Amino acid sequence: MAPFTFTLFAPYNNQAALRLKNTNVRMFGIDILMEKDETDGYFRATVDLADGIFHYQFKVQTKSWFEQEPEPALPNYDDDEFKELTQEEKQEKTETYNKLIEEIRKRNREREHEATFTEIWYTFVDPYATDVDERGSDDAHKAVGVLVVKNGKRLIDEYVWKYDDCALPSDEQLIIYELHVGDFSGGLDDPNGRGAFKNVTKKIDYLKELGVTAIELMPIKEYPGNHSCYNPRYHFAIETSYGPTTDLKEMIDEMHKNGIRVILDGVYNHCDGSAPLTQVDHDYWFHHHPKDLAMSWGPEWNYNFYDSKYNVWPARKFVGDSIRYMVEEFHIDGIRFDAARQIQNFDFLHWVVNEAKRAAGPKPFYCVAEFLPDEPCVTNIDGPMDGCWHDSLYWTLRDILLNDNVDIGRLKTCIDCRQQGYLGVTNVVNYIGNHDHDRMLVELGKERNIFGEEAFKRVRLGVVLQMTSIGLPMIWMGEEIGEYKEKTIGIAKIDWSLITDREDNSNQINKALLSFYCGITGLRANNKAFFTTNLDFIHEDHNSKLLAYQRWADSGERIVVIANLSGHFLAHYCVPNIPANGWWHEWTFNYDVKVENNEVYLDIAEHEAKILVWLGDDWQPPNHPSEPVVESNDISQEKQQTDSSLNQNSELTQSENRSQ
Repeated sequence: MAPFTFTLFAPYNNQAALRLKNTNVRMFGIDILMEKDETDGYFRATVDLADGIFHYQFKVQTKSWFEQEPEPALPNYDDDEFKELTQEEKQEKTETYNKLIEEIRKRNREREHEATFTEIWYTFVDPYATDVDERGSDDAHKAVGVLVVKNGKRLIDEYVWKYDDCALPSDEQLIIYELHVGDFSGGLDDPNGRGAFKNVTKKIDYLKELGVTAIELMPIKEYPGNHSCYNPRYHFAIETSYGPTTDLKEMIDEMHKNGIRVILDGVYNHCDGSAPLTQVDHDYWFHHHPKDLAMSWGPEWNYNFYDSKYNVWPARKFVGDSIRYMVEEFHIDGIRFDAARQIQNFDFLHWVVNEAKRAAGPKPFYCVAEFLPDEPCVTNIDGPMDGCWHDSLYWTLRDILLNDNVDIGRLKTCIDCRQQGYLGVTNVVNYIGNHDHDRMLVELGKERNIFGEEAFKRVRLGVVLQMTSIGLPMIWMGEEIGEYKEKTIGIAKIDWSLITDREDNSNQINKALLSFYCGITGLRANNKAFFTTNLDFIHEDHNSKLLAYQRWADSGERIVVIANLSGHFLAHYCVPNIPANGWWHEWTFNYDVKVENNEVYLDIAEHEAKILVWLGDDWQPPNHPSEPVVESNDISQEKQQTDSSLNQNSELTQSENRSQ
């Protein structure tokens, strides 16, 4: 037995109590009153505990003025009962739930000014609980905190880190893969099973082959329901359905062993209405009313409030503690800040980013904001973040690929983000899709009825522009294999059969797209031109809708991108202002071309991009007739290769593509 002290920071609540039991016991015993220290605002209770596992809850006389809203009645995609409901029954259930919510909100408006409400006792899980059992116990009626005690101290787990000393890629080298743990993989032998940390670990070889150097996990904190991961209920507890903390640590450790960093998606603008602190003393930690009703997803942290009596910023302290816990306990390598614009507090963001990096120590740590619409103020010298999601590039590329709306001037400002005011490569994260949008293939199918090779060709063009622009590229899981699946808040498991071998080769177009992604990430990783902000636009043709630009490094690496943004084939097109005469390798179709007089003649298919890679001053083509070599004024072989490549993957019909 050893003394263990339970603490609860609730400075303006009148009374608090502890409920405690061993997990082997069905019922809680008598409530243990906690003693309040008015000098620091903490309630404390010290209990002698043997080593073991315990369930516990806190109780306070609440100072909150609202009734907790119930969890959503729909959707519950994991519930067998839900799957058996008819559409009419689902609609009825939804309407009943909405009516209940409105009744609760009406009572809240009336209750807000009732002084007697502060006498109500509220039972809840410790806000700092590192493990939560949502099932509760016989007399808990709700979730309980799970406490493991060893030698008189809280034990998270006993995982031993093995690969902390492995070298990790720098921020400039990041190629990010955004994934949802539950949907990314349930194991190859369990295509319908919910994914877990162990399943992600098993896909490391796939991620390495794809060429990504970082994964960005959608929120993994405990949240209500089955898929509402952007409304966290507990900020210290990991979503138990994904596996224990040891599985998460092993996954991160194995990623580090393989040179892959792990960035965590953090929700620090708001939380779920059932989160413990909302019921303890709502207005101490949260804004009384939403800052913007149109952009409100739950109680919003009030980072402006400073409690002079206790010398504390309550919301900052709690969120800062949770971030330090994730960095120190799980060794994460960065944070993506959800809804950063809605936080509306650069002072807090500066502080919390510094706290995270201080906790991370000397290793690289990347902080990126979802700051929509994107602006350089959040990333530059005075900005709190290393980078932000480059949403303006997404919408510009979407306009080109989906609507054939080509604005070369607008595109140039996105390809060269310095024209928008950004300063460096790490300041923007470029994407053609993320969890908030339908994949581009879906957009093309739904909006324009474009499927098959035509759709895949447009996507490849978008990928080239994304991957060769200044900034860090990000891939949304599944888009690299051409998955055709609409955005949903429900389960949306990746269909890995799209890239497995089929006797009829009906998925050849999907496998070819994956190969294209693997190739272009490899091109990025091995060419220092992409790690710099060196970019010049060397040619633009508004009539033909063609744009050419070069990227280069001071060490000699150089590439030229030539993009046909139109729906017309450009035959024997002269591209001027090529920065160096001599031999270049055309990466897209894998042949060599000689540039003379700083110009090159190319056949460029509609919605296609060429990438020329400089081979150096002394490079000469091998003396092998089988090697494809194209002189700058000889396009016949290039045209044959272009036609062959375009026809190679045209077997997939529109109906097959829809089904995917």
